[in-house]
Amino acid sequence: MMKPFYPQLVYIEPRALEYPLGRELKAKFEKEGVEIRQTTSHNQVRNLPGDTHLQKYRKAKSTLVVGVRKTLSFDSSKPSAEYAIPLATGCMGHCHYCYLQTTMGSKPYIRTYVNLEEIFEAADKYVEERAPEITRFEASCTSDIVGIDHLTHTLKKTIEHIGQSEHALLRFVTKFHHVDHLLDANHNGRTRFRFSINAPFVIKNFEPGTSPLDLRIEAAAKVAKAGFPLGFIIAPIYIHEGWEDGYLGMLQHLSETLPSSATDDLTFELIQHRFTKPAKRVIEQNYPMTKLELEEEKRKYKWGRYGIGKYVYQTDEQEKIKEFFSKHLSEYFPEANIEYFT
Repeated sequence: MMKPFYPQLVYIEPRALEYPLGRELKAKFEKEGVEIRQTTSHNQVRNLPGDTHLQKYRKAKSTLVVGVRKTLSFDSSKPSAEYAIPLATGCMGHCHYCYLQTTMGSKPYIRTYVNLEEIFEAADKYVEERAPEITRFEASCTSDIVGIDHLTHTLKKTIEHIGQSEHALLRFVTKFHHVDHLLDANHNGRTRFRFSINAPFVIKNFEPGTSPLDLRIEAAAKVAKAGFPLGFIIAPIYIHEGWEDGYLGMLQHLSETLPSSATDDLTFELIQHRFTKPAKRVIEQNYPMTKLELEEEKRKYKWGRYGIGKYVYQTDEQEKIKEFFSKHLSEYFPEANIEYFT
């Protein structure tokens, strides 16, 4: 059984100790004998142990910074939500293709924010400004929040806070199965709990440090039984030898495991594998042995926002992916809503 994440090294910003959660985390890690260092700000976290880039990168992935979120204006998170609610940044997973590798740059450590009340106040203001329209918040734009929530319970508190709001909804996605502490959260149906799932080949080769498929699907069944609206992101859809069999087996397993109550209001988001030139450079630096296919010549170039284009599958390959999932999702989950394919 895969154990939940536990940091090997913790940095604490002095201001974090002004908040109950900051003090609670410090006491917890001291009791467990984890090395704790002080830092004036997460930007000052330097000199992580290790001689090479790879050693430092791996150490960063097991380092937690306990800090205060200073910027309380939220980023946009369209189209899936109006705003990203900032609870944490960074991820303990080692997914070779992950976009966080380029956005996090030289700071791949994990940060958790302890000034929850201030974050909630800011969220409430956004909700008030838009009411009576619904405001959706995405909690996993910059991290896999479920991966650290067994330590912090910030996600659980956020679920309960949004559960009390008439005009707000919450959503997030995870690759981890450590959900038991969230099952009794008072969500009032206002949080959509999504799991990222993939063919076993992709999880085995490109998603080290995350939960295996069967555990993610078991966790999704628990979440459905707890009454949460449920969704799945199938991403990145990756063409490999036997890909159709791999994805078909995944959908069959899902269909056999989910309780029937979950299938009435199920969402799917489908994202093909893509990469940018900067991402390719970072991936090859962080995972030099990766088998991930990153050949520009095999792909089609698609202009993106902000002038950064990405390499996607050729048009005929995209059509094959679309047809495959349209056919089999309607077969196994006829009631489900496919939100988009991109």
